[in-house]
Amino acid sequence: MIEIDLEEEKKAIAREYKELLRISYQTLTDTDKKLIRKAFNVSVDAHKDQRRKSGEAYIFHPIGVAKIVASEIGLGATSIAAALMHDVVEDTSITIEEIEKMFNPKVAHLVEGLTKISQVKKDMNISLQAENFRKMLLTLNDDVRVILIKLADRLHNMQTMDSMPDYKQIKIASETLYIYAPLAHRLGLYNIKTKLEDLGLKYTEPEIYKEIVSKIKETKEEQDAYIATISGVLKKSLDEEGLDYVMKGRPKSIYSIRRKMAAQNVTFEEVYDKFALRIIYKSNLHDEKFLAWKIYSIVTDHYRPSPSRLRDWISSPKSTGYEALHITVMGPKGRWVEIQVRSERMDEIAEKGYAAHYKYKQGSTEESGLDTWLNLLKEALESSETNAVDFVEDFKMNLYAKEIFVFTPKGEIKSLPKGATSLDFAFSIHSEIGIKTRGTRVNGKLVPLNYELKSGDQIEIITSVHQKPTINWLDYVTTSRAKNKIRNVLNENTKKIAEDGRELLTRKLKHLKITLNENVINELVNFFKLKTSLDLFYRMGIGSIENQQLKDFAAQKSNTLMNFFKSKMKRSPSSQPEDINKQELNKNFDMLVFGSEQDKLDYKLSSCCNPIPGDNVFGFITINEGIKVHKKDCPNAITLQSNYAYRIMQAKWIDSSQQEFKAILKITGMDSLGLTNELTKVISNNMHVNIQSISLSGEAGIFNGQVAVVVQNNTILKKLIDNIKKIDGVDKVTRVYTN
Repeated sequence: MIEIDLEEEKKAIAREYKELLRISYQTLTDTDKKLIRKAFNVSVDAHKDQRRKSGEAYIFHPIGVAKIVASEIGLGATSIAAALMHDVVEDTSITIEEIEKMFNPKVAHLVEGLTKISQVKKDMNISLQAENFRKMLLTLNDDVRVILIKLADRLHNMQTMDSMPDYKQIKIASETLYIYAPLAHRLGLYNIKTKLEDLGLKYTEPEIYKEIVSKIKETKEEQDAYIATISGVLKKSLDEEGLDYVMKGRPKSIYSIRRKMAAQNVTFEEVYDKFALRIIYKSNLHDEKFLAWKIYSIVTDHYRPSPSRLRDWISSPKSTGYEALHITVMGPKGRWVEIQVRSERMDEIAEKGYAAHYKYKQGSTEESGLDTWLNLLKEALESSETNAVDFVEDFKMNLYAKEIFVFTPKGEIKSLPKGATSLDFAFSIHSEIGIKTRGTRVNGKLVPLNYELKSGDQIEIITSVHQKPTINWLDYVTTSRAKNKIRNVLNENTKKIAEDGRELLTRKLKHLKITLNENVINELVNFFKLKTSLDLFYRMGIGSIENQQLKDFAAQKSNTLMNFFKSKMKRSPSSQPEDINKQELNKNFDMLVFGSEQDKLDYKLSSCCNPIPGDNVFGFITINEGIKVHKKDCPNAITLQSNYAYRIMQAKWIDSSQQEFKAILKITGMDSLGLTNELTKVISNNMHVNIQSISLSGEAGIFNGQVAVVVQNNTILKKLIDNIKKIDGVDKVTRVYTN
């Protein structure tokens, strides 16, 4: 019986391999096919005894990754071979050197980039995952294909992780939403980005995901009919003009619908543009722009456009290379519909990103937006001295940022992330200009360095040779390029001052009969409550450490033994009652249990999301404050679960009858006589609910209220929200978090 199964499996593997060659986006030569075959054989042999959690042969995973690399990302034979062998070095005894001998340095280099980080000290202060991300992002310096294969690997893992335990699914899905989906977006892989986001949501918020999927299914027929109505009207006019095109209707992604529901505080039904219509037309390069605007005029002849929602990425392509015309029009039944107009070339670039970009760019001397972005990243990556988590956070900011387009004094167009300041613009021109910036003019008017730029602004930079960055500049910029340059200049200055400070400190301690050595430096760092010796020497150099403080240190040092005994004597009695109180508190109020053993441990509720009993929560082990409890949909949950998965503890409420918790409700509606009275009556009539504070305001017929209530658990809060919603005039009731 097993023999037949194995035979069947072998046939399935062979079928998958043939499919891989068939779906390749690039034309494979005989040499390419030989390279891929060889990589396939090495991978089959290396993974022959391995099986995945689901029980299937492990080799299906590398083939799955190679298929995504070949068809969806569109890379060539070298990348397909590397994808087939991406886990070989990590999981088996084969080395990078052996791969280089068997293949070539390029394949070996890609496989090495794909081999995960090894032996980073598992220290509570170091996020292993952020170090991993940093290492992966640094490979952008060498070869962007490493990241592209990594994205394919992540997509295949996300598509096949149903058999994994919950906690692993949440960790992997959080990482995906935190770094991999933004990377796919930034590299122009919109198809892959959408799949990663939807799958990320499926595992981080399964209930919401299921609800949106079922509602999309319920409304599918009606939506298809609606799109068909619009398509029919447009088709007639487009055909009359003799255009060669295809029209596709498509629902917006599950994740983008969820994001709109959360951002606008609305239900699924209230999200207004849940689907889009795409018109993809055939054209030569010369007529592309002309035809796009011709289609625009046909669309707007039939449907009224929203002037504020026209996006022209044909005249100014995104720096990812994305080109298209997005028009939002008022369709039948008073519904907004987004219509995207793209040529076949633009569509290919939108789907394949990087690979298509290069297919169309061959022979062209113009530098693409993507190349410019990669060059900027190289600078940011090379000069980064921050810790891994800050580095990844900074990097992330530049991934998802929407773009604005601004002009230099000579009229050249520059793209910057939304939220960029006039000082960011100076650094985007050149680091030396940024460092010497004394002032900025926007549209001819002098503005502060932290002035937030808008699309269409024209910026002039005023420089001075005497200008130097200050620490405040870090608050004036948002791009990681500017931040890193400023940090580097500040660090150089700090080091110079610190060198002088060290000499000064050595002299002053000599007078106090103390020799400066490593132990004394550590004692001084602790005495002044600083983090590093650099901080100590820098403070000494700028004169913020006074002679008297050094004398106090010397006096304390000679008295250390005595102080040690004193503190022992002082500490022991006072620590006793504190412990007793803690135990008593636990006995009466402990309602959270942690881990699979359901242990009762000390914890604090985090202030960023204020969890209350009944909420879905997890525990996070902090460095200094013990276990902090967060809601699973806390604004910080994705970051924590992605960067510090090993510090996450499962947690759940077991009893909620003995303690009360604060929740804040935001209420909006139409102002009417007696609404305030009715509201307070409803809240006080609810059993087990106390009002802690209430602030209400009305303006031009609109009512806004914020009520802090004290409740015992989530069920009581939900019941209260339902009752408030029933009040005549109330439009929305939402729970808010202090972020």
